Amino acid sequence: TGLIQNPNTNEIVANTAAAIVIVGVIVVVGSLTWFRLWGPLWRDWLTSAEHKKIGIMYIVFAIVMLARGVLEGVVMRAQQAAGPGDGFLEAEHFAELFSTHGTIMIFFVAVPFVFGIANYVIPLMIGARDVAFPVMNQISLGLTVSAGMMLMVSLVIGEFSTGGWTAYPPYTGAAFNPGVGPDYWIWAIVVSGIGTTLTGINFAVTIYKMRAPGMTFMRLPMYCWTISCSSILIVFAMPPLGVAALLLAADRYLDFHFFTNDLGGNMMNYANLFWLFGHPEVYLLVLSAYGIYSEVFATFSAKRIYGYTSLVIATMSIAILSFTVWLHHFFTMGQSALINAVFGIATMLIAIPTGVKVYDWMATLWRGRIRFSVPMLYGLAFLMLFVIGGLSGVILANPTVDYQVHNTLFLVAHFHNVLLPGVLFGLLAAYNYWFPKAFGFRLHEGWGRVTVALWTVGFMLTFLPLYFVGLMGMPRRSFSWEDPSFHPYMIIAVIGALVILAALLSVIVQLWVSIRDSEKTRVPVGDPWDARTLEWSIPSPPPPYNFAIIPQVTARDDFATAKERGTAYPTPDAYEDIDMPRNTGIGFILCVTSGIWMFALVWWIWWLAALMTVLMILAVIVWTFDDSTELTIPAEEVRKDHEAWLALVHGEKAVDRDFETSPENRGLARPDLEAMT
Repeated sequence: TGLIQNPNTNEIVANTAAAIVIVGVIVVVGSLTWFRLWGPLWRDWLTSAEHKKIGIMYIVFAIVMLARGVLEGVVMRAQQAAGPGDGFLEAEHFAELFSTHGTIMIFFVAVPFVFGIANYVIPLMIGARDVAFPVMNQISLGLTVSAGMMLMVSLVIGEFSTGGWTAYPPYTGAAFNPGVGPDYWIWAIVVSGIGTTLTGINFAVTIYKMRAPGMTFMRLPMYCWTISCSSILIVFAMPPLGVAALLLAADRYLDFHFFTNDLGGNMMNYANLFWLFGHPEVYLLVLSAYGIYSEVFATFSAKRIYGYTSLVIATMSIAILSFTVWLHHFFTMGQSALINAVFGIATMLIAIPTGVKVYDWMATLWRGRIRFSVPMLYGLAFLMLFVIGGLSGVILANPTVDYQVHNTLFLVAHFHNVLLPGVLFGLLAAYNYWFPKAFGFRLHEGWGRVTVALWTVGFMLTFLPLYFVGLMGMPRRSFSWEDPSFHPYMIIAVIGALVILAALLSVIVQLWVSIRDSEKTRVPVGDPWDARTLEWSIPSPPPPYNFAIIPQVTARDDFATAKERGTAYPTPDAYEDIDMPRNTGIGFILCVTSGIWMFALVWWIWWLAALMTVLMILAVIVWTFDDSTELTIPAEEVRKDHEAWLALVHGEKAVDRDFETSPENRGLARPDLEAMT
């Protein structure tokens, strides 16, 4: 309607985005129907409680949302590069863009991507058959996806919040913003927060209680340590966000006054609650990436990780200190100089354990036999660029400096400087590193290198200029500006945004080329990188039960030690029946009903919200009466599959580092003993 009544570029952009969502749904539904994939999709994926399939679905969801987040970023950069004046977007639309962009990239790209990698890898790394609570894992995925879909629905029906990803009141209160936009944000955050909290509990219990015999805490891979600490952060940091969002909902729906300007409301309570979540959130994302880099640097340097104990201590220190620095997000909001100084010092202190990690990683690389494979290239780009982001963070830890640049693009540059090289590069490294384990063939190396280059160059062009223009005084979140000295920097930034868009497209091209050429890059034996941890000691892709026999761990980097001794692929004396979780539809049911419930609350359709509440409760009650929750895989079937794989192992020729990217690499690596220390 808006496009017909007022056909301008702003309406064209908005309606194009809505059309993409509608056409995307039609294409997906049509394709599934045409190729008769509804049955397999339901049986093998939507009802599966297997951690590996849930992990893959998390990653697929994250990449879909990443596409929207990147496109929104390109549009914002283009608007700011249009030059002095109003550009092609209206201020309200630009505010919606930076609100959805931040919300999507944090809650529906970074978090699901982290959970997807961890879901797939953690049980394999610790020698477990699945996570501690498989069905709860499925429910967590369902709640996360349904919340993410609310942001997609907001493109088509109504509008999204204009209050930023932080949704600060009183601007997001009913008096200032009576539309449905803040309500979409509130319920998406509440529901996804529940799913995230359940996942944190699940990962923590899995690592604490499901480790293979002999895998003590000080034998855990570093990635498991970082996910363990991230899980603790999730459990303690998500409730304050949920409370803040629900109190804001009470203000908007029930005329309460928690965060209003009158009748005793105080929006600073919201700021404290939000950032009590917000800064641990940053570290739960970064810590998981730190673990990925630790695995990548050790594998592609052919060395044990340097300073393992110091890395563990540094990880735990960061997790603890992350709860002591939240106030640096609002130095400018009126606290005393003493309070600002205390939190400024705490913020500087957190750089110390981070620095320890950087030096340990560099020491791991020192005198290693480095292979510049795609995951290592992401790691090296991270080392160089993340240090810049960390340094700018220490600068911002000084309240007097923060007062000058807090509301400028300098802060935007810092935030993205931490999250792109620090988190996204790590997740892309993990995607390239563990893809052969998940699907049984390697990703295309050439396109992978192109992708690394595009992400790296695109990031530098887009965000490094923002440091300079921020110091020149350009405010963040500005859809327009007047100072002509800003223009050259904005032009460079939009060029960088287009390069980032090309990087995203190259990820898709890499996947397509890899699938096309998969017969040349198959690695059925399971160890294409001469890796060090347990997940590489089993076939690629792994069987549903992961391990035919639960391994007995005797050392840190147990698989690398076994390869060195020539005992990496033993023949078990006997096999046993294996019990695995049976498929269930409860996660999908809660996904659909919670989505309808959120939509009903956004639009005040009370009867529908009540109906969905009753249906969700009934679904859970009915599910609890289902006592057929496990599927038994006979020992004979396990024996046949495992012995067939062992025969493949013994029949393959081991390849060394020189043939790592060639068709000769079938997943049986010759240990790089020269660098094993």
